Amino acid sequence: MSDSRTAPQWSSHFAFMMASIGTAVGLANIWRFPYTTGMNGGGAFVFIYILAALMIAMPVLIAELMVGRRGRNSPPQAIATVARESRGSSMWRHMGNLGVLGAILVLSFYAIVGGWTMAYVLELASGKLQGMNAAAVAGVFDNLQAAPGLILFWHILFLALVVGISSLGLASGVERLVKIVMPLLFVMLLMMVGYAAWIGDFAAALAFLFTPDFSKVTPGVVLEATGQAFFSISVGLTNLMVYGAYMNKATSIPRSSVTIVAADTLVALLAGLAIFPIIFAFGLNPAEGPGLVFVSLPVAFAQMPAGALLGALFFTLLFFAALTSAICMLEVPTSWLVNKTQWSRRRATLCAGSMAWALGILAALSFNILADVYPLGFIPAFASTTFFGLFDYFTSNIAMPLGGICVVIFVGWVVARHVSADELGWQPDSYRYKIWLWVSRLIAPGVLLLMFINNF
Repeated sequence: MSDSRTAPQWSSHFAFMMASIGTAVGLANIWRFPYTTGMNGGGAFVFIYILAALMIAMPVLIAELMVGRRGRNSPPQAIATVARESRGSSMWRHMGNLGVLGAILVLSFYAIVGGWTMAYVLELASGKLQGMNAAAVAGVFDNLQAAPGLILFWHILFLALVVGISSLGLASGVERLVKIVMPLLFVMLLMMVGYAAWIGDFAAALAFLFTPDFSKVTPGVVLEATGQAFFSISVGLTNLMVYGAYMNKATSIPRSSVTIVAADTLVALLAGLAIFPIIFAFGLNPAEGPGLVFVSLPVAFAQMPAGALLGALFFTLLFFAALTSAICMLEVPTSWLVNKTQWSRRRATLCAGSMAWALGILAALSFNILADVYPLGFIPAFASTTFFGLFDYFTSNIAMPLGGICVVIFVGWVVARHVSADELGWQPDSYRYKIWLWVSRLIAPGVLLLMFINNF
């Protein structure tokens, strides 16, 4: 079966940037970044995170966009095309197949958290949480997870939105959404920061985020910060390779990558400035962990003036971030199916979404009916790991760093220099190209390998 179908193109540079930033800006920025920062000591973690975003995640981002645009196809086919042009092995295409599998797995459990954000918009907007104490607010989250029908309902609704928007196509679906949602997301986030500065302990938040205490830095903190940067920018699973395939040749990949990383980092820091002033003002624990946003923050919203409105606004913001990232995740298997089978986009989107939905059922029921089911329980390290935890572990700790290692090794050692230099718009003997090549060949793979070994 032929897989040479020409990829569609972004209608404008603005559309590409909004879609790419939307991919990078997701739950990892607004949900995961604050709690990982809180658990790892604040300022020093933020400092290492920014360095890792620039030195490790950005070279991988550049590599993904470069291969995608050069190959003009879904990730496996694009990689195979670039490998052939550089006289490399076609076996490299399996790196793209890992990305397709990883994207479906991530979407399966990502849609569950996306469903939580939708549920919380209604919970906060209705005023039900107003005046509740910490135990009662925590009970709301526990009840959501414990009810199979409820958690499946929100999971299905979130996935249905993702599939519906994606099935409309690049211009009518993806572009139309991101052109509206991404500017709105930034406006909403700035509003939240302004409100947090007015009602919260903004000075304490600034000190916590931007005063590094390097005595708290351990090898584990360094690897956690690197992993957060990697997960936040959404590289490693070839997500942005598929958006790179739709890029115009005139668009600068290095400049676009700097903008994407800068916007992604800015959103993460703004999320911290929106959340930590409220956390400190209400005497909550910044090291709460994953429950920081879904338990601790609603406790504060329940006690503050206009908390219902601000809480609904915050979770709407979180929902938008989750939606734009999820659409890119679905694009990876969708583009692969379209090119491999010649199906229509609508049929391919529905098929890919159905696979994520089926796996997501196992992940969703991990909080209730399947809470005591441990698929790899015969392995001591996974003795108490549910389907949800297993999917998260495989994608975050194995597929993403392993995929990132493969991507940078591929572009650094396999892709011909004239190919990469042409796509980047740099001369092969320029200092910028040499620095990028050096980082891609040695620094990024080495750090990612350490992260992979540590996680594994």
